[in-house]
Amino acid sequence: MDHSMKYKKFILPIIVGGIIALLAPFRPESLNIQAWFMFAIFVATIIGCITQPMTIGAVSILGFTLTVLVGVVDIKTAVQGFGNSSIWLIAMAFFISRGFVKTGLGRRIALQFVKLFGKKTLGLAYSLVGVDLILAPATPSNTARAGGIMFPIIRSLSTSFGSTPKEGTERKMGAFLIFTEFHGNLITAAMFLTAMAGNPLAQDLAAKTAHIHLTWTDWFIAALIPGLISLIVVPFIIYKIYPPTVKETPNAKKWAEHELSEMGHISKAEAFMMAIFAIALLLWVTGSFIGIDATLTAFIALSLLLLTGVLNWKDILNETGAWNTLVWFSVLVMMADQLNQLGFIPWLSKTIAHSLHGFSWPIVLVILVIFYFYSHYLFASSTAHVSAMYAALLGVAIAAGAPPLFSALMLGFFGNLMASTTHYSSGPAPILYSAGYITQKRWWLMNIVLGLVYLVIWLGIGSLWMKLIGFISF
Repeated sequence: MDHSMKYKKFILPIIVGGIIALLAPFRPESLNIQAWFMFAIFVATIIGCITQPMTIGAVSILGFTLTVLVGVVDIKTAVQGFGNSSIWLIAMAFFISRGFVKTGLGRRIALQFVKLFGKKTLGLAYSLVGVDLILAPATPSNTARAGGIMFPIIRSLSTSFGSTPKEGTERKMGAFLIFTEFHGNLITAAMFLTAMAGNPLAQDLAAKTAHIHLTWTDWFIAALIPGLISLIVVPFIIYKIYPPTVKETPNAKKWAEHELSEMGHISKAEAFMMAIFAIALLLWVTGSFIGIDATLTAFIALSLLLLTGVLNWKDILNETGAWNTLVWFSVLVMMADQLNQLGFIPWLSKTIAHSLHGFSWPIVLVILVIFYFYSHYLFASSTAHVSAMYAALLGVAIAAGAPPLFSALMLGFFGNLMASTTHYSSGPAPILYSAGYITQKRWWLMNIVLGLVYLVIWLGIGSLWMKLIGFISF
């Protein structure tokens, strides 16, 4: 018998989901019964993921089963969620990460970082965020950037300093670096049109639905000041509210040099790992131009790791974090997609539009951004959220008299920043969360604080900046 089961923690999700389901006769006329039941099951599953009577993977399987059992979705449609390419990219990131760990290359790179920037943990975090910033404009998948590039380095660096969840030492350094990278990644994704898959989608939707031409330069210039302020302020706030226990490492350089000498010359396996990683990075950067998908790139990298013997199939099977994430994230993405397909999300967007009639455009835009931001609790993918709501909300803003370019850009930025909500919010979130360094409760609570920070910086300072550069005219 599984003694980790906490049956009492089923009470809240069952009650809330049950109440929503029982209110079906009173649902809006435009919503069919399937959409309403999907909403009830999704909310119950999310609450179950929060209370955790079982592990998240087990809770998601229960939600999946119930979704099919009550006839909301047929089994063929439901299992298609496990074929989502973005989710497989997340799994591949875990496998590539294992290659860094197994060969020791991740540790070697980590030691080089310590050697160069290791005097203070905060400085180390800023240097890692700086690497993300440099890679961002040329890496259109923020999941590939966080999972395939940054995560292996951070995990190896943390392990080198004896900071691992297994030993209960995650607060030494790893938890701080993981959470800082999560936020650094979503900030850099918001700064460049080519830094996240949903951004070109927003560009396309703005052109098709509102005839707004968003250029790469417009996006970058508009995001530059709020983006740089966020990159400076947010890691410092994390450092203050969730400080690492190891704050200074005065002997780090000497220690790192000693450890590097102990490791000796680069091994054959490390050389293969480096070459394969370089190939993957090159394909991630150029993939959108030569027609190679980011997920295919990850599969190519894994295939090469297997062919060269860097990894074997047992290594893949033993990467339990990847398989666990593949299951629970696939179920949540399927449910969120069905909320959109069955009409719940479009209904919610239209309801907001009607309720805002008569307000001045600045108030309307602020309300729309806040709604866009916090409605992300209903989504397990930023790109899916952009596709579901961006065009509708942009149309509402323009109809209220808001400047089209300003509205398109602001909603575009928050299509990334809204990922600062949950541990299932976007591709990078489950990768970094599933490393086990930060509890779910801590992840959500800190994100509530930082969400407010983003609203102040991007809506407040960002609006003033765009007024200064002429993107807003009153």
